[in-house]
Amino acid sequence: MPRWCWRVRGRGRPPRERLIRVGLECLVFAPLDASGMPLQGPPIYLRPDELEALRLVYLEGRAQEEAARLMRVSRGTLWRALDNGRRKLIQALVERRPIIVSPSPAPSNP
Repeated sequence: MPRWCWRVRGRGRPPRERLIRVGLECLVFAPLDASGMPLQGPPIYLRPDELEALRLVYLEGRAQEEAARLMRVSRGTLWRALDNGRRKLIQALVERRPIIVSPSPAPSNP
């Protein structure tokens, strides 16, 4: 099983690795206008752990406790991944922005 970890340097406890059962390659979803051309806008970056949490809970219909156990994280960590993933997906839909699923960190805004 692929493992993924959001590497953050600095103070505090290091993050735990998460088990991700979907591919870790970069995926891009872009909204199209009426003529079929992609709409331009700053993309929303969805992390692999957020995608995996959404997949386990909403697509497969698993309970949060079971999904957390499968990802080898706490239920609180799974809840945060679900909350962040939902917020990002809704923002991308409402604002008609592309969604990028990438294992590497999102570029920081200047």
